[in-house]
Amino acid sequence: MKHGLGVMVLVGFAATAFAAEPEHWSYEGATGPEHWGELSPENAMCAVGRNQAPIDITGAMHVAEAPLHPRYAAGSAQIVNNGHTVQVDFKPGNTLIVDGVTFALVQMHFHAPSENTIAGHSFPMEAHFVHADPKGNLLVLALMFKEGPANRALAKVWSAMPATEGPAVALPDAVTPMQLMPGAMQYYRFSGSLTTPPCSEGVRWLVLETPVSASAAQIHAFEHAVGHHNNRPLQALNGRVVIR
Repeated sequence: MKHGLGVMVLVGFAATAFAAEPEHWSYEGATGPEHWGELSPENAMCAVGRNQAPIDITGAMHVAEAPLHPRYAAGSAQIVNNGHTVQVDFKPGNTLIVDGVTFALVQMHFHAPSENTIAGHSFPMEAHFVHADPKGNLLVLALMFKEGPANRALAKVWSAMPATEGPAVALPDAVTPMQLMPGAMQYYRFSGSLTTPPCSEGVRWLVLETPVSASAAQIHAFEHAVGHHNNRPLQALNGRVVIR
């Protein structure tokens, strides 16, 4: 973190920039989630952390939530299938202001089925919009997808989605983050972590209450490209309070 946002993006926060990591990890078997903490000392938080994500969002406390001020105008730049997920990198210029702090959006990636659940309900797919402030503090805005009509904005992204793991490719039809967002942006909020190694804590999580639709074919296309479920099991709340 002390080296600034660029290093943070490449090393810690890219919940998906995994190819450069020295240790191999996966979502099953001897390198699956229950073993992440054993694979490297840097991953210790995966095993001993007390504020881990994802969680089941239930019993949320009603408070006057801080309004979100998205300033999403710049389009997407490239897309990569890194074997763990499909990640879309955005051009500079997208920000989200929360609590008076400006967070820059760097990338979004997907999980199927959803990692977080709401009152025990799992969604077929979840997108994570990963942000960082100038000090390297992280914020993840999570968006749930329900099965329904095809999603036009997602279709633009999927049109360039690599079918297998490989290098990043350009997105010829740029998508702005707001094209993916629901009309209402009420959210659940909790303190959590990255959901992949090194499972770093101190991440602000905002989970949008309103899902958007994606067709069964679109959800299946993502599952086929990744080749496996890529959702970390739910983590204990350990006394944390979820607010809405």
